Amino acid sequence: MTPPIVKRYSIAFDKYKWVGLASLVLVVAGSTVVAMQPDPPPSYVANGALTQTRPPVTFSVTGTEIQQAGQSLTQEVLLQDQILETVGAKVNLKPKQLIENIVLRVPVAEAPAKPDGAAAPQIIDIRFKDSDPKRAQKVVEELMVAMIKLSGEINTGRLKSIIKKVNERIPQAKGELVAAEKKLEQFDRVERPAILAAENGSLLTAITATQAQQRQLQLTLSGIDAQIVSLQQRLGLSPDQAYFSSALSADPIIANLRAQIYQTESQIEVFRRDLRPEHPTMVQLQRQRDASLTLLQQRAAEVVSGGGAAARLRGAQINNIRSQSNLDPARQQWANQLVALETQRETLRKQLVDEAQSEAKLRREYSLIPNKQLERSRLEQEVGLKKAVYDKMQTKLTDSEVAESETVSSLAVARPPVVIADKKTPKNVPMTLGIGGLLGLVVGGGVIFLLGSLEGTFKTKEDIRESLKQREVANLGELPLMPTYDLAKDELPVLFSPDSVYLEFYEKFRSNLRRIGGKDLKVLLVTSTTSSEGKTVSAYNLGVACARAGKRTLIIEMDLRSPSHAQSLRVTPDADAVVEPLRYYGNLSECVRLVPDIENLYIVPSPGPVRQSAAVIESSELRRLLEDARQRFDFVILDTCPLSLSNDPLLIQPYSDGILLVARPNYTQENMLGEAIDQLTEAELGLVGVIINGAEDVIISTPKSTVQSPTDSIEESPETTAAMRN
Repeated sequence: MTPPIVKRYSIAFDKYKWVGLASLVLVVAGSTVVAMQPDPPPSYVANGALTQTRPPVTFSVTGTEIQQAGQSLTQEVLLQDQILETVGAKVNLKPKQLIENIVLRVPVAEAPAKPDGAAAPQIIDIRFKDSDPKRAQKVVEELMVAMIKLSGEINTGRLKSIIKKVNERIPQAKGELVAAEKKLEQFDRVERPAILAAENGSLLTAITATQAQQRQLQLTLSGIDAQIVSLQQRLGLSPDQAYFSSALSADPIIANLRAQIYQTESQIEVFRRDLRPEHPTMVQLQRQRDASLTLLQQRAAEVVSGGGAAARLRGAQINNIRSQSNLDPARQQWANQLVALETQRETLRKQLVDEAQSEAKLRREYSLIPNKQLERSRLEQEVGLKKAVYDKMQTKLTDSEVAESETVSSLAVARPPVVIADKKTPKNVPMTLGIGGLLGLVVGGGVIFLLGSLEGTFKTKEDIRESLKQREVANLGELPLMPTYDLAKDELPVLFSPDSVYLEFYEKFRSNLRRIGGKDLKVLLVTSTTSSEGKTVSAYNLGVACARAGKRTLIIEMDLRSPSHAQSLRVTPDADAVVEPLRYYGNLSECVRLVPDIENLYIVPSPGPVRQSAAVIESSELRRLLEDARQRFDFVILDTCPLSLSNDPLLIQPYSDGILLVARPNYTQENMLGEAIDQLTEAELGLVGVIINGAEDVIISTPKSTVQSPTDSIEESPETTAAMRN
């Protein structure tokens, strides 16, 4: 059995053999041109070498770093345009000619150390190829000089760049250091005493002393409160009332007025027994008493207000001056003592409030000490960091200034250039032509295989079979191509003879369809992805196989976009059906035609091509036709147009019980078949399976008593392909 890859290649070879032959001719012609080229003139190679060196003595770190960096020169740096232009001007060559003939080998890794521990020298190999030996040697010499000079310039430029960057950064670093030191100094001026007080314990001592003073004041206040309560109980007066009565009783004017009032009242009492109130003497005495009382009130007001020189007495109410200013010396002494104790109590309370506020302030200050210490530590770290950066810059600047005298080129001449003749072996013309021919065969065959792979079509039935297996779709059969000899144009091959060798393949196809679809599969929709896949031939011959099996079978041509092929079944379509297709489908007795020569087979020829085929498909006339066919026939086959041309098969699908796809090697597109299967499967449109049409290597068994006629050959002719386009 021929492998599938050989089949695919043979099919591609038949299509693209002239392209492969053209590729072969081009490659052979190219090899012939190469073989016939004359030998190039003799050339010479000048070879020299540079070594990476270091100064014998280095005192600066910067100088050592620059020398180490200078030893990592790359090929792009050593062969930059500036060097090529300089050397080219001296030897009268263009930079492009130089770069094409220069071979520069630069070490990419450190060489292994010598046994004595010293590092092995790094060698840069320089080669130049030219037809003139003297010019080749001159080019290498100039290249070596230019590279050594370039290395020195690179090292010097790096050192100057370092010094410039450090000088640019030092003022900023110094300013940052001064600013950090100033910030720390200002912080110490304000917060340092508190931090020191917390550190040496004086702040805690002050808080403790304040608390002890508060306790002492509270004890003193308790004693004074007890004394005040005792005096208030004795006097029956509050401190403000005692102070008011003491002030009135101590005033001499009030005492004199009170004495006068008592004297006048004594006289009134004496004369009241003998004289009437209207008596002039009684009136005179009454006036004297009223005048004394008025003066007493005025004097009491002066005492209460302070006479403009002292503060007004608190809680003073001038109601009964005589009763409020009659304290005896003992009670007056107690009143003065009560007033003094009240004053002392107010003083102690004020002191207690001040001590409490002082304690709260000290506690707040003590609670902020950790934050202040952290802030000061941060400022100290910032100053230390700025100072370290500044000192490092100063050190780097000094080290870079010392390195100026140490910076030299990192390259030196290791081996002067030596010129060697470059001898070449003459070309072998027969071998070149043989290799060209072999390469042409490979290229031509590869082009043919590549073009065949890029087509995107299934080349063999095995490819279709594998694709169906991956998508878990049933393979209902593999049908061979039928001969089309002695057939008229546009006529399809149909199995009219009951002894045809092809009938067994369609019978097997019918049995597989019945086995997978079951008894519920009565209306089958047959379609394909594109044209020329044998859809209509498969539908016709499947109907023939069903009719031969005793099933009353109806074929309905639903491809209204193409003309009818009913003449292949020897049925003449109605010429007037294209004018009024709806009237055509509405008359069931006229549109259903009996196929002659095949019992139990009927067909409804298509009136196509018609305009607005979708409207006809969705019409009530066609729906009644399909419903009637489902009732009257055992099996109905709907031959529709390909899926790639229109959506007519999807419009007809609701009237069917299942969909059958037809595929054909070398015609069916891989992506189109996969998309059609995925669409029908995901939408659950009832995909029954796929048949493979045009399986050329299917073995056809012929009975011994039957002689195969020329019309039964399975060879595919051009007429076969034309007949299978539907």
